[in-house]
Amino acid sequence: MEPSFRRDFNAAFGPDFYPRYLARFEKRVGCPIPFRVAETPLFFTRGLRDNLERSASEIVQQISNPALIEKLKAAIPPALDVPGMDALPNCVQVDFAITRNKNGELEGKVVELQAFPSLYALMVVQAEVMSEMLAEMPGLDRRWSIYFSGLDRASFTEHFRRAVLADEAPENVVLLDLDPPSQKTYPDFLATKELTGIDSICPTTLIRDGRRLFRKVDGRLVQVRRIYNRVVFDELEVKKVELPFKYTDDLDVSWCSHPNWYWTWSKYTLPSIDHPAVPRARTVASLARIPDDLENYVLKPLFSFAGSGVKVDPTRADIDAIPADQRDGWLLQEKIVYDPGLIMPTGEGVKGEVRMMFLRAPGDAAPKLVLNLVRLSRGKMLGVDQNRDMVWTGGTVGLIPID
Repeated sequence: MEPSFRRDFNAAFGPDFYPRYLARFEKRVGCPIPFRVAETPLFFTRGLRDNLERSASEIVQQISNPALIEKLKAAIPPALDVPGMDALPNCVQVDFAITRNKNGELEGKVVELQAFPSLYALMVVQAEVMSEMLAEMPGLDRRWSIYFSGLDRASFTEHFRRAVLADEAPENVVLLDLDPPSQKTYPDFLATKELTGIDSICPTTLIRDGRRLFRKVDGRLVQVRRIYNRVVFDELEVKKVELPFKYTDDLDVSWCSHPNWYWTWSKYTLPSIDHPAVPRARTVASLARIPDDLENYVLKPLFSFAGSGVKVDPTRADIDAIPADQRDGWLLQEKIVYDPGLIMPTGEGVKGEVRMMFLRAPGDAAPKLVLNLVRLSRGKMLGVDQNRDMVWTGGTVGLIPID
């Protein structure tokens, strides 16, 4: 988006850049990247970066109101209500579409938010690899940052370790997900081990003894005292996985983030936020009537992952097809017009979405904005699954120079 850096990048971009970048990225992570990586970073303008930082921080502060949190807990399914929920989540993501306002300025509009982990560690690695590639380009050989709140690589890593580990030893903390090597997020699991020392394991391999959970490490039992929870509940439901524990059990573990936050801060939260960066959103159950101008809305399931179930161009028939007892699980949100302001060397415009990523270590008063993740798109949806066959799309980082 920043025009001078974009011109320098596009002028230096050649056919060998992307394969060299991807090969270097995969070698650095230690495995193939199973989703599309974009050819380019997003170069923030200072105005856009400040707008996203301000809006994200104000929204997280607003939804941290204890009275609102109590109201939002109604989203937690009784069968998945986990004991020991903390006052605020450890991990928070606020996703912004990059739009252009009536004054021609770039700004962010909230697409969704979630109190669930994201690719924190992988973004550190990706930013480092991209910075190495940019160092070979005229005009772009400088220091770049993806960090906020005055953080750099070292201070972010220290904060990330405190959030994930709390006061536990790395062997007593696990990253939990179903069959980790099969997950598209596995590169982040490897990067997380690099930064924190924790292993990624499948919950089916845990061993329960009363309130305690254990795992086997080199033939010995090691107690799991803290869980970096990456299990997506709809995957559990779809695959009908049998676990050695129930989420409703009172276990001797702490969580990052506690599973109840997956429901509490989510698309379910959007109708309760009053902020100029948040488009109007209502549950289908709350509609007095279906709007006549449905072309200006998006229909979303409240709880889904990676864009699953989203209808970008909903029809009255789509809404009518939702059973009455499920209508409180669907959101009708005002459609956002993305600005195709990232220009390819061919002159074609690319749309962008920025995830502003927060972390809170135990004992901290509030989540802290730490870094960003970017997704680029030339289609109607921004997920990497929806853009896998297009060039200049996929996951990347938002950069700003620090010298």
